[in-house]
Amino acid sequence: MSKVSLEQGQGKKKVTRSVLLGAAFLMATSSIGPGFLTQTTVFTQQLGASFAFVILVSLILDVFAQMNVWRIIAVSGLRGQEIANKVLPGLGLVLAIMIVIGGLAFNIGNVAGAGLGLNAMLGLDPIVGAVISAIFAIFIFLVKEAGKAMDKVAQVAGLVMILLMMYVAFTTSPPVGAALANTFTPEKIDILSIVTLVGGTVGGYIVFAGGHRLLDAGVKGIESLPDVTKSSVTGIAATGVMRVALFLAVLGVVHQGLTIDSVNPPASVFKLAAGEIGYRMFGVIMWAAAITSVVGAAYTSVSFIRSFHPVIEKYHNWVIIGFIIVSTITFAFIGKPVKILVLVGAINALILPLALGTLLIAAYKKNVVGSYRHPMWLTIPGIFVVVVMSALSVRTLIVELPKLFNY
Repeated sequence: MSKVSLEQGQGKKKVTRSVLLGAAFLMATSSIGPGFLTQTTVFTQQLGASFAFVILVSLILDVFAQMNVWRIIAVSGLRGQEIANKVLPGLGLVLAIMIVIGGLAFNIGNVAGAGLGLNAMLGLDPIVGAVISAIFAIFIFLVKEAGKAMDKVAQVAGLVMILLMMYVAFTTSPPVGAALANTFTPEKIDILSIVTLVGGTVGGYIVFAGGHRLLDAGVKGIESLPDVTKSSVTGIAATGVMRVALFLAVLGVVHQGLTIDSVNPPASVFKLAAGEIGYRMFGVIMWAAAITSVVGAAYTSVSFIRSFHPVIEKYHNWVIIGFIIVSTITFAFIGKPVKILVLVGAINALILPLALGTLLIAAYKKNVVGSYRHPMWLTIPGIFVVVVMSALSVRTLIVELPKLFNY
């Protein structure tokens, strides 16, 4: 009997609501990091209500990317790199290296964001705040039930971010009618903003975060697919609510003709919207966004090398802790290598078509999915995402990045 057939029966095991929500919010909060807050603010300034179209397109691409990846991981009972190796020997190693390097580079920015969050919230020095935040993240992986602790932190942080962003969006009185109109008939279309947003929210390790978490919790097999679908859709919905709320908050400020500080655009929006209290609220959101991204990036990046050696598998929590320590030390002593982060961000967007394309091929290989038949209503849009993101990502690397580095 094949491994897939044996594992399909395990899908009957009762799945707790906490695990499904934990995976959903791990993905959602990993995609809403410090970079996302800044990107959304800057792009809304540039595009105004037309940014609503970018959000719509990115959400559609996200839905099909996430649902394809989560389902194929669940059915196969394998992690992303293991599936890639079955499609083409050695491809899993290439994918793992790209994701680990990208995850490590972005975690430097995430740790920095956590320090800035505590600075805005409590007035702490950013480096001291980063170290305190790293200790908090490390503690999660020291507790006996690290997976459950991570799930709970992701859920609480996600709900706090949603509530605070919705409050600020309400206080700025944004032109909702104009936003709705531009959602379907935008006045401006900006390719770079679409690539950046999709790459930042489902690029790199993020598209695998929830799927790998469910796998580690024992959620796998064909019979687990309803739960997997429910979890992935919940995560995408949570991401969408956060994106829309932040967009409306910024749009309200821009619509009022207020000047957003270019040094720290998202912090400026919250301060303009709700004064000093708004600035403290920004600190809470920034810290929550950053700390969950630190945890998500470390956990998912390490999940890509766990299967390469029994020692890594056995001591994976300690490897995750080492990952967080390296990110924190790099930020504390070197700072944020901005141009490297931008370059890695663009390469991160290339990981999505490579990873999704590989998994779509795997969905039709019996040695990966057994007798499972992947639905065409997911395959065709999935191929569309691969083609579109490949073209847009290559264009960004060739055309847009040189402009940035020559600036």
